[in-house]
Amino acid sequence: MDERKIAFIVCIVENQYYKECVKYLADLMVPEGYCTDILSVTNVASMTEGYNEAMQASDAKYKVYLREDIFLLNRNFIADVLNIFKSNAQIGMIGVRGTDRLPEDADCNAAWNIGNIREYDGRCLKDSFELRQAATNYEKVAAVDGLLMATQYDVPWREDLFRKWDFYDISQAFEFRKRGYQIVVPAMKKPWCIHDCGASDFQNYFEERKKFQKEYRGR
Repeated sequence: MDERKIAFIVCIVENQYYKECVKYLADLMVPEGYCTDILSVTNVASMTEGYNEAMQASDAKYKVYLREDIFLLNRNFIADVLNIFKSNAQIGMIGVRGTDRLPEDADCNAAWNIGNIREYDGRCLKDSFELRQAATNYEKVAAVDGLLMATQYDVPWREDLFRKWDFYDISQAFEFRKRGYQIVVPAMKKPWCIHDCGASDFQNYFEERKKFQKEYRGR
C-alpha cells in the first residue's frame, strides 16, 4: 500500500460530466512528496461493484470515491483531508455532508444536517444553508452522503446486497463503524465542492431502503 498516494475513483455514467470532474481534479494542489491517480469505472451494474473493482485495483492508501457530477472547488482539498486523517488514526471516512443520527425509516435524504455543499438541482444553484457547521475541525457523524467519500482504509463495499445505485454510501458508513472506525464531516467555511445533481431519480430507492433496514436494523 502506497501511503503517499491519493486515488480519485469515479464511476462513469455520463462521460461529459466525467471530463469536467477531471478538470477540477487536475487543478488540485498536491502536497510535496505525494502523488495522485484517477481511476474511472465504466460498464458496471452498481456503484458497489464499480467501487470494489477500483479499490482492489489501486495501491493508494487514501481513496476518494466521488460521483462524476462532483466538481471540487477547494484546491487545498488533498492537504485538508490528509491533515484530518493523520490527526486521528480511528477516522476511516470523511464526507462533505452527513447526519449525526440516521432516522428509523433510514430516509437519509431527509436526514442530512451537517456539512457544506453547493448544488445545482436543474433549476437553480443553492448552498446548503440549512446544514450546520462542525463545531471544531471536524465532527463525528453516523453516515455521509455518497457524493464524496474519502477513506484511509479499505473496507469491501456491500456488492452482495446493494446491486443498484442507492444505499451504497449509507451501508458503507455502517460497515466502517462496525469495524470501529469513525466517520466525520469537516468544518468548511466555504463549500468544498459543487454537485451538479439535477433532478433525483428514486426508481430503486425505496426497494434498496428495505434491504438496508433489514440488514442494519438495530445497529
